[in-house]
Amino acid sequence: MTDIATEAARLRVAAEAGPLRLPINRKVDESHHAITPEGLSVWYTIQVSPHSRIQEVVFERVDRLPSEEECQKWLDLLIVGPPAIEAPGFPGAMTRRFEAFERNPELEAPIA
Repeated sequence: MTDIATEAARLRVAAEAGPLRLPINRKVDESHHAITPEGLSVWYTIQVSPHSRIQEVVFERVDRLPSEEECQKWLDLLIVGPPAIEAPGFPGAMTRRFEAFERNPELEAPIA
């Protein structure tokens, strides 16, 4: 792998070119995946629906939980717009997942 900025740019292009359509398309191909020489696995996807867009980054290691520092480097380069929020994980997991939600209230159905 080259440098982190180049690889993050490649992941962004892949996610923008092939966003997942919610709620049915959850198949993610390898173009959304990168593995660093240090063993950090990074998945970046964009999920879209008629009224929202979700950017999701999943970090995984086989030897330990990904550190805050290594995750933040990627988040700064991948997530555009709203801040990424870490989703709860399972105890003892070696995976961290971050999401950034963008909503368009004009396209949402009114709340009754």
